[in-house]
Amino acid sequence: MTRPRISARISAISESATLAVDAKAKAMKAAGRPVIGFGAGEPDFATPGYIVEAAVEACRNPRFHKYTPAGGLPELKQAVADKTLRDSGYRVDAAQVLITNGGKQAVYEAFATLLDPGDEVLVVAPYWTTYPEAIKLAGGVQVDVVTDETTGYLASVEQLEAARTDRTKVLLFVSPSNPTGAVYTPEQVAEIGRWAVEHDLWVVTDEIYEHLTYGDATFASIATAVPELGDKVVVLNGVAKTYAMTGWRVGWLIGPKDVVKAASNLQSHATSNVSNVAQAAALAAVTGDLSAVAEMRDAFDRRRRTMVRMLNEIPGVLCPEPLGAFYAYPSVKALLGKEFGGRRPATSAELAEIILEEAEVAVVPGEAFGTPGYFRLSYALGDDDLTEGVGRLAKFLGQAG
Repeated sequence: MTRPRISARISAISESATLAVDAKAKAMKAAGRPVIGFGAGEPDFATPGYIVEAAVEACRNPRFHKYTPAGGLPELKQAVADKTLRDSGYRVDAAQVLITNGGKQAVYEAFATLLDPGDEVLVVAPYWTTYPEAIKLAGGVQVDVVTDETTGYLASVEQLEAARTDRTKVLLFVSPSNPTGAVYTPEQVAEIGRWAVEHDLWVVTDEIYEHLTYGDATFASIATAVPELGDKVVVLNGVAKTYAMTGWRVGWLIGPKDVVKAASNLQSHATSNVSNVAQAAALAAVTGDLSAVAEMRDAFDRRRRTMVRMLNEIPGVLCPEPLGAFYAYPSVKALLGKEFGGRRPATSAELAEIILEEAEVAVVPGEAFGTPGYFRLSYALGDDDLTEGVGRLAKFLGQAG
């Protein structure tokens, strides 16, 4: 009997749907087709110049030509601790910080460190595509808490309690949310945090979009809102979204010292230290002011309002107002089964494929985020492309028979 070439553990991993859509859109553009892509969660701005200059200087420093501590440059770890106190009021020291190769490595290492086989993790759906794979690789069991547009994609304590079992170990909490843009109020954050304390749960909170909120919405860190969580909270973050540094690959994990030490041991064997040049750039980012961030947020806010208005003008599309991140998550359930040029898509994945082929617009279907019947559209692209792309969507979807 021939043994499988690929391990069952790795064979079970799904390709990142968002990156796959973005890659297909870019391939079509390279072939000469005028595709507009709403797939990738990536700011369209350049990294601020002062950050780039810090990286250039680091390249000239012989210290950074060698290995540095696997857990991160000491000065960057301290700067992340200082930035966390500045931005969210959560006080930690440098020994509680692990610098990772982007936010994705922080996600993976958090679950690999906390979970044993069979441990359950409560995950609010829609969810970012990487969470299920990281939980699965760690041997954990994902338990979905499904939300929809009627609640603005916010989960209630009652829903969380209904999903909890005696095997539940971790609550994954994300606000602002990818893919929905949902933002919990400070009161809701505190209520959920107190519920986690009551049931002795760990909380892993992803705060990568902390600086991207709009209107009256405000970011609140669950670690600050509920100090009673004590040493059972792990904070994930990074420079990618706030500072337009997706390609630099610098994130971090903040947690109790024993968790950070264990995760650092894992990283020492998996990747060792993050690129020193990228760490120097991140140091400039987190110690600088937030003026560049404010400019980007203003542009995202303008695009957000334009996109939501245009989407809600399309018959059969319902888009709640996203209050954070840079995504809209409209329902297209009313369009499924309709006829589009002789084709009747039964799923949002099929409809997204038809739109890409016929309207040359790339969106990510809700199947990728655990809730079929929706699309995720990023508004982190230029204003002209945004209006042209949603305009194409409106024209094509308006033909539904």
